[in-house]
Amino acid sequence: MESKMESHLSLAFDNLSSYDGGKIRKGLRQVEGLLAQICLSKKTNNNNNNNKPTTTAAERRRSLATTTSPGNAGAATGPKDLSALKDDAVFGEFFRLQDGFEWNVALRLITCLDRLLGKGSNGQNDLLILSTLDLIQGILLLHPPSRSLFARELYMNLLLDLLEPTNCPAIQSATLLALVCALLDQPSNTRTFESLDGLLTITSLFKQRSTSREVKLKLVEFLYFYLMPEVGVGVGVTSANSNDSTTPSTTTTAKNHDVLGLQRSPSKHTPNNGAGAGAGAGAGGARRSPEKQQQSSRTTRTTQEKQQLLGRYMSNVDALVEDLRESAPFGARVY
Repeated sequence: MESKMESHLSLAFDNLSSYDGGKIRKGLRQVEGLLAQICLSKKTNNNNNNNKPTTTAAERRRSLATTTSPGNAGAATGPKDLSALKDDAVFGEFFRLQDGFEWNVALRLITCLDRLLGKGSNGQNDLLILSTLDLIQGILLLHPPSRSLFARELYMNLLLDLLEPTNCPAIQSATLLALVCALLDQPSNTRTFESLDGLLTITSLFKQRSTSREVKLKLVEFLYFYLMPEVGVGVGVTSANSNDSTTPSTTTTAKNHDVLGLQRSPSKHTPNNGAGAGAGAGAGGARRSPEKQQQSSRTTRTTQEKQQLLGRYMSNVDALVEDLRESAPFGARVY
């Protein structure tokens, strides 16, 4: 017999699998309501506050939590302490369900995102894409094992497609945040990102004159994040093949890319060709050279190794690394 949470997820998944924008929006709100119940504290009754008017935003949040959460648990007012989550029964059930294929929210959201991307760009569809990306960020933080989905080329290609210059700045910014969540503490995902010319995608978008200032700032923040040493690797150690004579000079290669204006070929060439992310990855859109296949087999990289890779596409990587060493934006120093 299905639990209340399973029934709730089943309804949300049915809506997310629809091609109707209204049903997709409803499914996204149902997922958001469930995550709100997990992450936000219940409202406490306080007689001193009974006469205070409720804001419109608070009313919407209360309505969302009470109508879409499995147990109608009531309104939520603020974030729970992280220490409280480990003993939270609702979070425990949710986490357990996410470990299985049938109830995994991240997978359903990624599939929904793939269909939305295939519809092309318009105002309403863009809003649905933004909502889906926001929820993907949340679920990847709540359930870290779901990040392993992005070790697959099929799903990583989807995020890279959303970073194409044809998408609006809001989608590009939201995608960068989702990408950070997907790569966080997942070196294998980072190797997939590299093998699919993810660095070329990031640097090409940064060099585009049409790219907004806000997006460029987020791109720089992403590069700082990317250059951080990975778990299990000494920051001062390089691999035996990092100084291979076949590796191009970073400065020379970066200049060549500036001159040629190289760009990654998106896995979806047009929104109306009916090809999803899977079609792009399976039909040659994500083919890798033997060199890239060898790179993707590596588990972790040092900052110096990633500096060399990024240097193939940018000529000022040394300054980024130096700034990273001095400022330690993520609370850890790079030596």
